[in-house]
Amino acid sequence: MTPAARDAVTILAQQRDHLALALRRAEQAHCLGITDHLAAKIRARCPQAAYVAFDRSGEYRSVTVHGVLGEQTSPLGGCPWLWDGTEPGHPLNEIAEDIALDTEHALIPPTSPAWALVHRNTAMDGSWLLELPPVDRVARVAELIRGHHPAATAVVVDGRAGGGRVVGVVEDQHDGEERVPAVRPRLSNSCDDALTRLVAQIFLLPPLADRHLTPVPPGFAHPYGSSVSDQVRLMPLPPTA
Repeated sequence: MTPAARDAVTILAQQRDHLALALRRAEQAHCLGITDHLAAKIRARCPQAAYVAFDRSGEYRSVTVHGVLGEQTSPLGGCPWLWDGTEPGHPLNEIAEDIALDTEHALIPPTSPAWALVHRNTAMDGSWLLELPPVDRVARVAELIRGHHPAATAVVVDGRAGGGRVVGVVEDQHDGEERVPAVRPRLSNSCDDALTRLVAQIFLLPPLADRHLTPVPPGFAHPYGSSVSDQVRLMPLPPTA
C-alpha cells in the first residue's frame, strides 16, 4: 500500500468512527424520545404514573406489559398499582398496545439509555419496572441537588463520566471573568445514581443540551483536577419557588 493510499484509508477509518459515534448518539436520543412520548401519553390519562411493569420473553424478547404503577409512598410499602388492564373503562386501556410497543422499541438497542431506567420489580417475580422520565429533567436535577446543597444555583456536569455526571456544585456564582467556586458534591449514592442518569439524558437530547448546558467560565478548575473539555458544562438551576 502506498503512503497516499494508507493516508486515504486512515481518513476513511476516522470518518467511519465519527459516523458510527453520531449514529449511536442519534439512536440513543431516539430511544429517550420514545420514553418521553410514552410517559406523556400515559400521564395524560393517569397523572400519578411513575413506572411501567413488564417482562420480556421468547426468542425475540417481546414485551408483555403487566400494568402501570405509581411512586412508592413509604419505605416499607410497595408501588401502588394504578392500572393492570382488567378495569373496564380505564383511560389507559385505549393505549395498552402503544405502551407495550413503545416499551419494546425503547429497549431494543443494547446501548439504549432507557436500560438505565429499568429496575427489577421485587413485587412480581420475573418482571421489571421501566421508570418514566420526569416531565422536567432540569427541575428534577435541582430538586435532588438542593436536597443535599440547599443554596445551589448551578452544577458543573462532565459528559465524559458515566455519560454525564455532576462533578461540582456552585453555591455562590459570580459573573464576568471571575472563577466559579464549584465544590465537590456531597450526595448519597442513590442521589448520585439518579443524577447521573438524568444528566446523561440531558447531554443526549440536543434541545435540552442546547437550552441548559453552557460553557464554563474562563479560568474554571475542574473540582477533581481533570482537564476541561467541551464535555464539561455549567448547568444553571431554576430558582427555588
